[in-house]
Order: sequence, then structure tokens, then C-alpha cells
Amino acid sequence: MKTLLKIIVVTCITGSVFALFYHQDTLKSLSVFKNYEVGDTLDIYENVVVYYNGSTGNVSGRNTTEDGYNLGLKYQCVEFVKRFYYERYNHKMPNSYGHAKDFFNKNIDDAELNPDRDLLQFNHPSVNIPKVGDLIVFDASIFNAYGHVAIVAHVGKDEIEIVQQNTGTQSRSTYPMNFENEKYTIGAVGILGYLRRK
Repeated sequence: MKTLLKIIVVTCITGSVFALFYHQDTLKSLSVFKNYEVGDTLDIYENVVVYYNGSTGNVSGRNTTEDGYNLGLKYQCVEFVKRFYYERYNHKMPNSYGHAKDFFNKNIDDAELNPDRDLLQFNHPSVNIPKVGDLIVFDASIFNAYGHVAIVAHVGKDEIEIVQQNTGTQSRSTYPMNFENEKYTIGAVGILGYLRRK
């Protein structure tokens, strides 16, 4: 019985090693196995590129448009969402500076205009369901003093998907969403709310 067990184990290990070797090109095509360089394309959403930034604190200079509009520090999360709104909607924010968490103004009521961003602002939770294209804002945390911003890429009955930059090689995340007490709640830690074009 022990001999049979050894044969099975050796066969499984040998088969696994052979499969890994045989399918190495397929494995290398998966983003988790790629050796990305800072500035490489990770994803494309609505014809807007999501770039790889290496470590989250990496800074590669400032990205500005031809007419001088500040998009933010290259390959950071803020740069992606501002570039997305600029390229997709031709939207320029009156205040083109600030960390991710600063995109949300806690003194503004639900569904009111955020004048710094020239976007409608929704609290979390909100009576208003998130929509595709919304800019979602995460608060600062013990591990990230600046917060995080992303774009809502999909809204389902009970989940949302976001697309983001400066989170390693993971450009998409999906979170559960439910409707309780007449409000929509997204199951992710630290969401302040979301911003939307008027």
C-alpha cells in the first residue's frame, strides 16, 4: 500500500512539473507571472489605458495635457481617474490637485455638486445606486494615508466592478453591493462615496 501511495505521489508531482513546463508560455501570458516595467499597459477600459506603477509609492513625474491641465503624478490612481474623465468625457476639474481622499468633500450633502471637481457627489451608503463611469473614492487607511480612487466599470444587481491604477498588477476588483434601509451599500472597506458627471 505504501509503495502504491509513493507511485501515485511521484506520478502527480512529475505530471505537474511536466504540465508547468509544457504550458509555460500560457502561464507567462497571465499577468501574475509577467515581469512588468513601470509604465507598461495593464488594462484598457473604454479606450483609456491603465498603467503599471511598480510599488504604490513610485513617482515617475507629473502628467499634464498639451494645454497644461494637471492629470496628476504618473501612474498613480489619481492620474488614471483624471485622465479617464479628461479623455472619455473631456472633463477638467476646477481643482486639479489633491490626494485621492481629497476628491470627496465630507461637508457636501448627498447628490449635491462638489465644486472642486465639478461633479455630483454621492455619500456611501446612498439612496442613489452607483453608475458605470462614476469615480469612487476610498478614505485613507493605516496602510495608505492618501486614500484611493477608481472608476466604476460595471454595476450588477448585487455587485460592482471597479477599474483602477497603482494596485500592483490587479487593475479590476469586484465588491458585493446590497440595498438595505433604502440605501445602496458596497461591501468594501473605506468607501467615502462616488462622484458623477452632471
